[in-house]
Amino acid sequence: MESISKQSMPSGALAMLILRVLRAGPLHGYAIAQKIHVLSNEVLEVEEGSLYPALQKILLKGWVSAEWGISETSRKVRFYKLTAAGRKQLEAELRDYDRVTEAIKAILRTA
Repeated sequence: MESISKQSMPSGALAMLILRVLRAGPLHGYAIAQKIHVLSNEVLEVEEGSLYPALQKILLKGWVSAEWGISETSRKVRFYKLTAAGRKQLEAELRDYDRVTEAIKAILRTA
């Protein structure tokens, strides 16, 4: 299967995917990218150059919090955790996504 780079993702999709993956619990950056890759059946591949700026942006917006910890490979990493504001944002983004997806499907069915 061909992978899709971040540039091919709709605007804002990466932040929504990060928030959704973090809903299950705190993860460090590499683990977030891996989880998105695996859960997308290896279609979506998140590059470091896209992931970390997106994490920084959502950190500054208060949608996630971060703290230093030690990874499974004994490296010092930042673990990101979804905040209450992030949960609220995720729900809003999922509603918008569903609405837009349904509108696109309606056009594809009827056009």
